[in-house]
Amino acid sequence: MSDSTNLTIAEETLALLEWPRLCQHLSTFTQTPLGAIAARYLLPPSQWEESRELLAQTQAVESIENSPESNWHFKGIADITEPLARVERGGLVTGLELLAIAGTLAGVRRLRRVIEERDDLEILQTLVAEVRTLPELEQAIHHCLGEDGKVAERASPKLGEIRQKLKAVREQIQQKLQKIIQRQSNALQEAVITQRGDRFVLPIKAGYKEQMPGIVHDSSASGNTLYVEPQAIVELGNKLRQARRQEQTEEERILRQLSDQVLEVLPDLEHLLAIATRLDLATARVRYSFWLGAHPPQWLTPGDEKPITLRQLRHPLLHWQAEKEGGAAVVPITLTIDPAIRVIAITGPNTGGKTVTLKTLGLVALMAKVGLYIPAKEPVEMPWFVQILADIGDEQSLQQNLSTFSGHICRIIRILQALSPIDQDVLDPEIDISNHPVFPSLVLLDEVGAGTDPTEGSALAIALLRHLADQPCLTVATTHYGELKALKYQDARFENASVEFDDQSLSPTYRLLWGIPGRSNALAIAQRLGLPLAIVEQAKDKLGGFSEDINQVIAGLESQRREQEQKAANAQKLLQETEIFYQQVSQKAASLQARERELKSYQDQEVQQAIATAKEEIAKVIRQLQRGKPTAQKAQQATEILGQIQAEQKAKVALKPIGYQPIVGERIRIPSFGQTAEVTQVNPTAQTVNVTLGLMKMTVPMADIESLDGKKVEPPPKSEPAPKKVKAEPPATEAKSPPVLVRTEKNTLDCRGDRLERAESRLEKALNQALDAGVLWIIHGKGTGKLRQGVQEYLSHHPLVKSYALAPQNDGGAGVTIAYLR
Repeated sequence: MSDSTNLTIAEETLALLEWPRLCQHLSTFTQTPLGAIAARYLLPPSQWEESRELLAQTQAVESIENSPESNWHFKGIADITEPLARVERGGLVTGLELLAIAGTLAGVRRLRRVIEERDDLEILQTLVAEVRTLPELEQAIHHCLGEDGKVAERASPKLGEIRQKLKAVREQIQQKLQKIIQRQSNALQEAVITQRGDRFVLPIKAGYKEQMPGIVHDSSASGNTLYVEPQAIVELGNKLRQARRQEQTEEERILRQLSDQVLEVLPDLEHLLAIATRLDLATARVRYSFWLGAHPPQWLTPGDEKPITLRQLRHPLLHWQAEKEGGAAVVPITLTIDPAIRVIAITGPNTGGKTVTLKTLGLVALMAKVGLYIPAKEPVEMPWFVQILADIGDEQSLQQNLSTFSGHICRIIRILQALSPIDQDVLDPEIDISNHPVFPSLVLLDEVGAGTDPTEGSALAIALLRHLADQPCLTVATTHYGELKALKYQDARFENASVEFDDQSLSPTYRLLWGIPGRSNALAIAQRLGLPLAIVEQAKDKLGGFSEDINQVIAGLESQRREQEQKAANAQKLLQETEIFYQQVSQKAASLQARERELKSYQDQEVQQAIATAKEEIAKVIRQLQRGKPTAQKAQQATEILGQIQAEQKAKVALKPIGYQPIVGERIRIPSFGQTAEVTQVNPTAQTVNVTLGLMKMTVPMADIESLDGKKVEPPPKSEPAPKKVKAEPPATEAKSPPVLVRTEKNTLDCRGDRLERAESRLEKALNQALDAGVLWIIHGKGTGKLRQGVQEYLSHHPLVKSYALAPQNDGGAGVTIAYLR
């Protein structure tokens, strides 16, 4: 096994909890090279204030990430630590490295702009307040360098002159070589111009060397081809080399100038790079937390007296294994620890999840310290632990001649040495630590006291846990010793928990049960696996009846717990159904109140209309009396007419009982289908409703529906024909029979597609033509409804129109208006 003597107990705990593996997972969510490195080597802070600041940064970046208009990304930000270090040593920065510096400056400037545009990011604004993005340096770099990182001619006039000279010499060489190729093509292996080093050469056949005087710079592997620089261009080649050296010298001067500018702002660049890395880490924490389905922790503070609450907590590494590597689904656990509890003893069978519980608690405590969210249901309430110390797994050392037991004891000794009274400096300065309910340290012990004689190991474990109960820490220990189960009943600071075991499947369920110690399952498992019954019975006799009685009591407690959980689940279901019913009743009451207000408003309108009609008719009677000579007979007729008007108006405004009427959004029942549906539109004129039934939409007559409590829709009262107006001296005329409502071409007007002005002109003619029929059908269509409104407004003021209404559903519905003429 590994030798951990050179590590502190805190560093060793990180390894035991597999913290480096979680950091590796976190690094996959970073976007910059430095962010990935920082994530892989992330260490929990030792100060409370730093943890609180990291969590606040995570929450601030989350609000940016959730904004749909966010331009939050890290494109262009590179790892420029190597060129910065070289500049500090007096070295030269290459063109590509300078472009990387410029891209980093631009990338951080964009991030700072996103932060400064928001008013709710004070924590990030403080972080970037001192950052200088040096636009003048970025501008100088882009001015001197091309996109390929090479120095551009615009960088200096001298460089431009040198490159013009290079171009001219190169063209002279090309021209002379082309002439040689034309004159001595038979001596060439190929009619091409090539280079060896920085010299231009021609491929000459070995036998023609004497015909081509010059300098041989190379030969082919077979020796048949010689690469010769003809004597005619040697001097030009020397000039070309000299010009290239001048170019190189000028380029180095420009790069040196830019490197010096970088050196002048080196502290600013290093600070900028550190801030960019911190922002990348905060973004990675947000995205990793989102991927985990995690929620931010709420720190427990003095005076809260709240328990540690971690409901449906999932191990983050097992979640990664399940999602990324095809592992088994994670079984969540729930931890609710009262502030008065100092020691928790977890018992249960092997492979039941005891060690995973320890690692899960330890890992999420570390995650909270570095500003990560916790993979548990809200609310997540937990303390900030100063130290997380663990003894998990076997520790053997062949070099030090240590057994498993000795390895555990050595590690526990180091844990006890690391425990110290709480330090005020690591907590919020405003927190009074007297009677501090927040545990300053978390101690995790796996199989405490194991690896030696069971009697001595049990005694040692009890003594150790009682000692830890007196220390400023929360201790969670796993054990197989039954004696530790009794500590809860001797000391209120102790609590029992166990991992559940299924007797039928002979396998653990990985559920954590609180308040119930685990029972021994070894003999039951052995018997079910086929061990001879005689051996099992003999083992039971050796254990004695008391042990079997304890197991039976624990089994009874587990059974009661399962019953209570089932009852709680049933109660929760009933509560949800009650809440749904309450919402339905509240909606029904609100709809009835709205319906009552609508009816009252309608009745008020009817009363006002009746009063106006009565006044008009009374005025007519008075005018008729004034025209002629007043006589007793006329006065008697006027009195009778006034009495008749009074009776008519009383009948009109008589209040009608409120009946059931459907409203939009209400659920109704359709008895003929035996189904319920939702009302989407109500058409009182046509006495129909539009409903949605599953995926279907349909129009149903109101007579075919009923409310969920069985009420039928009350049909509207049948409209009675208006009584004949009695004149003071009515002429003797024959009574006309009511018109027969027969639809013909003469009493039908189709104005669909007309503008309102044209429709009114056509309507005037149609009304005069339809007088004999007594009724006019106006087809205006549905559309936006503007044409229908204009037509009906015109009809309401026309002297020939007695009344109008929308056509029945089978005769056009809302697309047709029927006008009844006088």
